[in-house]
Amino acid sequence: MTLPRTPSFRLDGKRALVTGASSGIGQASAVALAEAGADVWLAARGLDKLQSLQAELAAAGFVAQVLALDVADLAATEAAVAAHGPFDVLVNSAGLARHSPAIDTTLEDYNHVTDLNVRGAYFLTRAVARGLLDAGRAGSLINISSQMAHVGGIDRGVYCATKHAVEGFTKSMAIEWGRAGIRVNTICPTFIRTPLGEQTLSNPERRAWIEEKIKLGRVGEVEDIMGGVVYLASAASALVTGSSLLIDGGWTAD
Repeated sequence: MTLPRTPSFRLDGKRALVTGASSGIGQASAVALAEAGADVWLAARGLDKLQSLQAELAAAGFVAQVLALDVADLAATEAAVAAHGPFDVLVNSAGLARHSPAIDTTLEDYNHVTDLNVRGAYFLTRAVARGLLDAGRAGSLINISSQMAHVGGIDRGVYCATKHAVEGFTKSMAIEWGRAGIRVNTICPTFIRTPLGEQTLSNPERRAWIEEKIKLGRVGEVEDIMGGVVYLASAASALVTGSSLLIDGGWTAD
């Protein structure tokens, strides 16, 4: 009998683009991919934090490049991806939130959040896929979504709308590009202790609501996301596409 072998989680020889890499989930994703052997491109609007992360990765023996990029600027994003790609892996972690009761949502807030979370994410994913299609290469494209793509939340009408939209275009793109070997998935975290998450976690009332909803009884740390990123980026998930990986501590199990 020949025993089956676990597919490799290694990413040696792969080129990975991580947007939103200057902090939080994006930064952790970049570290995880570098640890797995990928040549990681760190992308965000500000260079200072990216260069600091690049230096720390280099000191640990990992390869990383820095790319100043505003995902909401579609022309610049498409030009950068075309110039520096193709990328075998995308982790799209660029995103923002402006929380308020739906009745108080301003057009400015709506446009600002949707421009990055939906419009920017859509065209970034397309740009990376286009590079792979032109090169005849397979790849794994990962959009950082949210558990709020599967439920509703207090003061989160706009944010939930954007993340539901990300789930929709991810599934459609997975269908379109599957035969080309391009997989498209989302990771849907619960509340993670990041600079973005602190605007909610610092509120005692909201924190109590969160900890009551999370069945494991704690908020997430960025390390909770890192294994999922490597899994979806690697051959270990070769038959996974159009799916959502919920890392939510059981929030959506109700």
